[in-house]
Amino acid sequence: MIEPANVLDVAAHAGVSVGTVSNVMNRPERVSPATRERVLASISALGYVRNEAARQLRAGKSRTIGLVVLDIGNPFFTDLAAGAEVTATKHGLTLILCSSNDDVHRESHYLSLLQEQRAFGILITPVARTNTAIQQLRRRGTPVVLVDRTAGRRQCSVSVNDRLGGELAIDHLVSRGHRRIAFVGGPMSINQVVERLAGARAALRAADLPDDALTVMETPALNVAAGRSMGAEIVALPAPGRPTAVFCANDLLALGVLQEMTRSRLQVPGDIAIVGYDDIDFAAAAAVPLTSVRQPRAQLGLAAMDLLIEEGLAPDEHQHRQVVFEPELVIRDSTGHP
Repeated sequence: MIEPANVLDVAAHAGVSVGTVSNVMNRPERVSPATRERVLASISALGYVRNEAARQLRAGKSRTIGLVVLDIGNPFFTDLAAGAEVTATKHGLTLILCSSNDDVHRESHYLSLLQEQRAFGILITPVARTNTAIQQLRRRGTPVVLVDRTAGRRQCSVSVNDRLGGELAIDHLVSRGHRRIAFVGGPMSINQVVERLAGARAALRAADLPDDALTVMETPALNVAAGRSMGAEIVALPAPGRPTAVFCANDLLALGVLQEMTRSRLQVPGDIAIVGYDDIDFAAAAAVPLTSVRQPRAQLGLAAMDLLIEEGLAPDEHQHRQVVFEPELVIRDSTGHP
């Protein structure tokens, strides 16, 4: 096996010092054009590739940013990552996407790896509301921004007003005449689910409807399979007491409920109306286009990355901020038209 060329080989081939090779790669303005061309020709001839990882570790910090999300299979997080990557690329940073799968042990594993790599910073949607590993990273000087979560004044965060989102969904269903509504979402350890449910309950109270107008159906996950399972439970209820509308904590659950309604030959929205949350692309493309509470997914990623880079480049001057976006309701066929 042929050993790859190193900086000593390049210096010998070009007839210059190692320092001159380093200047060509890092401070080319310090080297005469003729010498610079000779060194670059040697780099090309030898196929030399700089060991960027080693260089960054010597500097004490890499050009890598970690993005740790709950579920890489959820289009909400891939859209968020796309927004974050736009800003990272502009600053010459590389984004590494990690999926915790809603598992605290897996999340801790990724945080440890990113720390070992001397990551420039970390964007994270944490599994739990409190996380000692995140606080340890911050004490060691690694910027961490919470995404789709709120934080106190001592840390940056970017989130959406989920309580308002829940209110928008229920206000809409009540305005359509629904008085028996199911809330499908979970687990309740996820703060966004709790906030969306709180908004739903607040909207019912504002409409002078009793608490039992809302049936809470907790799911083990926020995916299509969990939505289908809850949909089957709704279908199995006696028709006179069955909910006439479902508010789902995200669009994947709503798509699963919609699939089960279609399989059971219940009409959407004639027999049951459905509202989702996130407004992923699949919501508009569903067999019955879904009404959904829209979150500015890419803007969340852009804003979070801006805060992270600002803190990473000037930690002493940085002022922590908590950015909160407002959701909006997008009405489609799954709840009917006025």
